[in-house]
Amino acid sequence: MTTKSLFRMTAVASVALMLGVLAADARPGGGRSSGSRGNNTYSAPPSTNTAPSAAQPMQRTTAPTPAPGAQQPAMGQRPPVNQPAAQGSRWGGLGMGLAAGFLGAGLFGLLSGGGFLSGLGSLMGMVGFLFQLALIGGVIFLVMRFLRSRREQQANGPVPAHARMGGQGAMDGRPAQGGPIPGMAGGSVAAASAAPSDKIGVTGADFDMFERRLQEVQDAYSREDLNALRTVATPEMVSYFAEDLKANADKGAVNRISNVKLLQGDLAEAWREQGGDYATVAMRYGLTDVTLERASGRIIGGNPRGEEVTELWTFIRPHGGTWQLSAIQQA
Repeated sequence: MTTKSLFRMTAVASVALMLGVLAADARPGGGRSSGSRGNNTYSAPPSTNTAPSAAQPMQRTTAPTPAPGAQQPAMGQRPPVNQPAAQGSRWGGLGMGLAAGFLGAGLFGLLSGGGFLSGLGSLMGMVGFLFQLALIGGVIFLVMRFLRSRREQQANGPVPAHARMGGQGAMDGRPAQGGPIPGMAGGSVAAASAAPSDKIGVTGADFDMFERRLQEVQDAYSREDLNALRTVATPEMVSYFAEDLKANADKGAVNRISNVKLLQGDLAEAWREQGGDYATVAMRYGLTDVTLERASGRIIGGNPRGEEVTELWTFIRPHGGTWQLSAIQQA
């Protein structure tokens, strides 16, 4: 493989990565886990039918970090992301691997009598081959995701809000009688992976409010309306939204969100603290999320055909107040 071909492949991969970052940073929350869950900020929510895998730890939060010797996350939960070791392993592994590869190629060239740089030809060929595999794998992943999304959309029929949010049995905080919970997986019947922890008695009206908040947050964020966001989210979350909107403006970009529709959801846990009630719900929803060039309106990121997202949203309700968004975690 020639150096020119390798350069082209590197450029294509860089552009794809840049567009992926734009898409990930588009919707509310910036594709990052942000906010506070009260005393449970640094512990992972229980898994649910909608979000069976562990939620990502908070990457942005104003909650104080637990003091040394305080209760640690339970077995199987991830540590907080603000630990230095986690950041080092993320970036250090790639940098050290490339440096070791170039050094090894140089030493091989010296030992074989061809000079220190003679071994780089085979290394560059290997890097080019890895780039090809990565690009092919990315195309296959996108095609499979598109086909799965089409199948799920065809299978999903109209589902009442209380069913999408965990079924009739979960509306009043009691497990569904008879075992299976109706409303899972777009109307099909599926057994619950784990009973939700409901210590406050979440009702159908609460689930309806959670769905409304999903719509209101996405709409206000798309309109860059911070005043509207202040009525449906905590000051902490509004500060993150303002930060993300400013970052878009500095890039000359604007995010536009439409066609938001809750497809499936269920309760992970609900509890009471001195400041009020908390509820964390897993939600899988569809939306059209694109990033536009602010001056021309040209699409520079996102998927105009729509996509599906699974996140865990935590809401807080001060005593005598209404539910407000206090955290978004990526599943």
